[in-house]
Amino acid sequence: MIAILKREWKSYFQNITGWLFIAAVLALYGLYFLAYNLRAGYPYVSYTLSAISFIMLIAVPILTMRSMAEERHSRTDQLVLTAPVSLGKMIFGKFLAMVGVFTVAVAVIAVTPLVLAAFGTVPMGENYVAVLGFWLYGCTCIAVGMLASALTESQVIAAVVAFAFLFLGYMMNSITGLIGDHLITKVLGAYDLYTPLQSFMSGCLDLTGVVYFVSVTGLCLFLTCQCVQKRRWSMTTKKLTTGMFSVAMIVVGFAVAIAANLVVKEMPSSWTAVDATSTKMYSLTDTTKDYVKNLSQDVTIYVLSSEKSADSTLAETLQRYEDLSKHLKVVYKDPEKSPNFYQQYTDSAPSQNSMIVESDARSRVVDYSDVYEYSYDYSTYSSSVDGYDAEGQLTSALQYVTKADSELPVIYEITGHGENTLSGGFSEAVEKANMTVSQLTLLTEDAIPEDAAAIIINGPTSDFSEDDAAKVKEYLQGGGRALIACSFEYQDLPNFASVLETYGIERVAGIVMENSASACYRSTPYYLLPEIESTAYTSSVTGGYIFAPYSEGLSYPEESEDITYTPLLVTSDQAVSKTDVANAETSELEDGDIAGPFTIALTAEQDVDDDNTMKLVVFGSTEMLTDNADSIVSGRNVSMFSDVLGQLAGDDGESTGVIPVKEYTLGTITVTSLGTLIGGLAATVILPILLIVTGVVILSLIHISEPTRRSYI
Repeated sequence: MIAILKREWKSYFQNITGWLFIAAVLALYGLYFLAYNLRAGYPYVSYTLSAISFIMLIAVPILTMRSMAEERHSRTDQLVLTAPVSLGKMIFGKFLAMVGVFTVAVAVIAVTPLVLAAFGTVPMGENYVAVLGFWLYGCTCIAVGMLASALTESQVIAAVVAFAFLFLGYMMNSITGLIGDHLITKVLGAYDLYTPLQSFMSGCLDLTGVVYFVSVTGLCLFLTCQCVQKRRWSMTTKKLTTGMFSVAMIVVGFAVAIAANLVVKEMPSSWTAVDATSTKMYSLTDTTKDYVKNLSQDVTIYVLSSEKSADSTLAETLQRYEDLSKHLKVVYKDPEKSPNFYQQYTDSAPSQNSMIVESDARSRVVDYSDVYEYSYDYSTYSSSVDGYDAEGQLTSALQYVTKADSELPVIYEITGHGENTLSGGFSEAVEKANMTVSQLTLLTEDAIPEDAAAIIINGPTSDFSEDDAAKVKEYLQGGGRALIACSFEYQDLPNFASVLETYGIERVAGIVMENSASACYRSTPYYLLPEIESTAYTSSVTGGYIFAPYSEGLSYPEESEDITYTPLLVTSDQAVSKTDVANAETSELEDGDIAGPFTIALTAEQDVDDDNTMKLVVFGSTEMLTDNADSIVSGRNVSMFSDVLGQLAGDDGESTGVIPVKEYTLGTITVTSLGTLIGGLAATVILPILLIVTGVVILSLIHISEPTRRSYI
């Protein structure tokens, strides 16, 4: 086999075929690498590899067309059939030679993530999983092309048949999608070369994909052996016996391949799929694992999509949920077959790929639009996916449908004093935390209801009455929880301020101006980007940014016997509180101003008794709790708000089950113009031309040396 491997390997580089194949693959890769990675700054080569996967449909038939057909055409196959080397070793040697040629191209591709790493943070795990998937896909295509070459003695026909086979495998998912969900689609779907590749391109090292590619490759090589072996048998007199033996062996080969794939698919995804993404997008948190494993009720997750057309990333997440508990089942409902299924749960039609989580107690619809988090670029009028929230939404829905009514916290928004109401992403965060929001007018109540898990006072514009303030104080003194947001425009509210002063917190006069360029947004001094302290109230945003525009400062005692103060957001030393903002001439310190730094968000905690702890969170800006401010920092204001809810409504901060949105991708890298120019020319022009020229030169030298050698003889 080694001798055949060496002979075939040399033959591909002693003519133009091998050089042309490598040049074609690298030229197309270089073109997309220039567009996606160098110019657009994407740190993922999976984008490029997905885009060039179709080149295998064209390049592989050129590489494989002569592998078997040429020997049959020149009748040298008779020598092969009588050679001392076994037929299997001969075919495998030829296959390894072609894989070696392809591996040269893949080896060059494997260097490109290292090149990108020089310009920024690059997810190496995801990139090399994608490279591995592309290599396995290419090896399978070569095996398919080799089988096509064994079916005919014409190289041209072999190339056409190989292209047809590969095109069919490439388009099979779309073809079966047009046919619909029938038995025939399941049979045809067994030959789907492109779908397994997508798992690798998504950053998931999928054992089912590895087994699929290896089994298809092995099956094609086995069938190639059978095609050649059949010609040997056709020269014998025992045609019937050998023919039946060939059919039986083919059936056994298919059975082994099918069995291997079925066994792997039945394994839990935690065994077969390794999450190689830098953000651990497919992995489930311990909170989810513990909750799902301990489910005692049956829960069904209906996905409004056919299984074949479902979002592959979401399907992977759902599979991991289903593997955790026998009480959890995922069912796909094709909207074309059951167009009115959703009407049992909601009046408005959810979008494709939405989910309905149902238990015996209740149900919740998780719309597909909430699974991904988007940002909008107003300069280019385009949107991009920033976050993946499938786990957060699903775990929240599971808790909602399995908890008793008494376990679902109630949050009261205080009204009657011109307060802002929560809306948009902040309202959705409350729902995600499985809390019910009810508005409460203190004037009509004797006290804050006993079922209140927490209260929210969001920027009152008129003062509380003494009675209203007393009700809030009484609630807090009994171990209540509150989130209070202030507005610098309405500071003359003595009764409202008395609630904070009860716990030693005072509002600093004026509006905070930031004079550190790195601590404000777009050099606007009142658009604060404060330093985030590492606490349980900020656990999901530490290391990022919070946008706190139009904020006032907050002061509190340095020491207290019974109250624990924890700053959450702090300005720089260069911050100033402008007490007369209307007449201010500069953001710097002027007469009458107050020098910083300032705390603009803090928490105060006080043990009331052995079982109750008062928790008070104060924000210096009500604007922090708006969608406009949240969009500036890609949802981090909402993330901090969710952290705060978890601490206020639960004893340990995790009982609400709020799981933050996972980053969908890393940020783009910045490649210099010179780097883009040099890299683009090298990848798309210089390297492919050098390869082709090398092949032409070697071929010319061989042709020149042949007459000389013959004349010498």
